[in-house]
Amino acid sequence: MNAKTTKIIYWTGVILTSLWFGASGFFELTTNPIVWGITQQLGYPEHFIYLLGVFKVAGIITLLIPNKLLRLKEWVFAGVFFDITFAFFSKLAVLGFSATTDAIIAFVMVSVTYFMFRKLYSIQYIATVAE
Repeated sequence: MNAKTTKIIYWTGVILTSLWFGASGFFELTTNPIVWGITQQLGYPEHFIYLLGVFKVAGIITLLIPNKLLRLKEWVFAGVFFDITFAFFSKLAVLGFSATTDAIIAFVMVSVTYFMFRKLYSIQYIATVAE
């Protein structure tokens, strides 16, 4: 796979991730009744939902800045994976396997995006830029 294809896949993934998690964060911050209802049904308290929304929106802003904040982007990817993992297991425990489809799709989408990020920016490059 050449660098151009890798960049196209990466930026497509970043845009899709930004739309997905940006919308989710926005709905959490604006107390959308559907999102809040599901999240509270899973057992999460109100203050956690607001905090989740703030971190999602901040993370999406970070991902959308090209060629900057690479180490912080690593943290954003880690946070998104934590969010997906907790969503998957919370839904599995409370709502059943059929409710986990969105988490599985998100995991695949973000995994591909992260692998393309790693192809574009090696660990050595991230460490050099961060110094």
